[in-house]
Amino acid sequence: METLLIKNAQVVRADNQLSQTDVLIRGNKISEMAPKLVVKADRVLDAGGHLLTPGLVDVHVHFREPGFEYKETIHTGSQAAARGGFTTVLAMPNVKPVPSTEQTLRNLQARNVKEGIVHIEQYAAISANLTDPKINDLKKLAAAGAIAFTNDGKGVQTAATMKDAMQAAVAVDRPLVAHVEDDSLIKGGVMNAGKRAAELGLPGMDPLAESAQLARDLVLAKVTGVHYHVAHLSTAESVALVRMAKQAGVKVTAEVSPHHLLLDETAIDGDNAMFKMNPPLRTPADRSAVLAGLLDGTIDMVATDHAPHSKEEKDRSFVGAAFGITGIETSFQLLYTHLVRPGLVTLAQLLSWMVTKPVAAFKLSAPTKVAVGERADLALFDLDQAHTISADEFASKGQNTPFIGQTVYGQTLATIVDGKLVYQTQA
Repeated sequence: METLLIKNAQVVRADNQLSQTDVLIRGNKISEMAPKLVVKADRVLDAGGHLLTPGLVDVHVHFREPGFEYKETIHTGSQAAARGGFTTVLAMPNVKPVPSTEQTLRNLQARNVKEGIVHIEQYAAISANLTDPKINDLKKLAAAGAIAFTNDGKGVQTAATMKDAMQAAVAVDRPLVAHVEDDSLIKGGVMNAGKRAAELGLPGMDPLAESAQLARDLVLAKVTGVHYHVAHLSTAESVALVRMAKQAGVKVTAEVSPHHLLLDETAIDGDNAMFKMNPPLRTPADRSAVLAGLLDGTIDMVATDHAPHSKEEKDRSFVGAAFGITGIETSFQLLYTHLVRPGLVTLAQLLSWMVTKPVAAFKLSAPTKVAVGERADLALFDLDQAHTISADEFASKGQNTPFIGQTVYGQTLATIVDGKLVYQTQA
């Protein structure tokens, strides 16, 4: 059994203080921890006093394979995840073919295992092609190992379909994840409707498209008792609705993406499709509301919505470009830089939103602490050295992010999955 000894690491204690430790990994488990271990190991990694955490968990990624490998593949997506410090990800089903049947799901799971270098859990679709009003056989999909169900990228347009899906998800004890968007309120919009869209002369997306469908779903979730998870929450109204639903006993969890925490529509500097995403960047008041919701527990976790596209798909006007930005390689770094370093949140809080809460909500087997007996899924971060994000450094095929050129702290130095070093920066 191979052994890996990590020397001179810092881990976050429960009181948010750092303590130094050595960590011995035997096989895929942490077998010993002490301030100073004197043991022989097959491999030694000197952490140099840097931060060692449980591997990050992202419940919302798009790896594009099969069907859209020109944007991303399972292999490049998982490499990007490792470079960001993530060891477990949940992959969305908007690929081709959509995992709507037991066989298509098993085929995709086999690809995930073969091509991925991190743990990849797979969502199955609620309905065929993500749009069919009739739901799939969720019982068979759950038996085949679907982690949860979603039609991400499409809002479920009818209440009847959503109610059927919720009842089926309850029967198999799986979460139902919703991209909340009422198509009748979008009307060709490409950014948030309002003052900034008018200034730029771009068609706006009514923010009610999100909150109106969310309100419908929360009523249905209360009646059915489903674990209902809201993807990429972005408006103040939506935060208020989830807050009320939680107080009313609805079994609801919610995620927010880093870009909705750090940017709003005032950042859009012209007809620049790097800022085009769905849901779109909202108002400064919305951005304040989602941060407040994260801080008070209304929003449970951060998820990147990593959405790579080709250069050709983003080098266009807002109107013709694809929706979405990459995020898995920069999320921890951006949030550490803009939230933890200024003292707005603690490092322990950030790790709770990026590890503990996702694991709990989706009942994952991923570790939530660096401790003896835990699976050795770990990430090592440099919190002290400044780094400027560059387009040519990404492991992802996608370079579509407005954060290129920003200076951040918290670069990933190494990522370990099942006790194996899957990513390490060049010395």
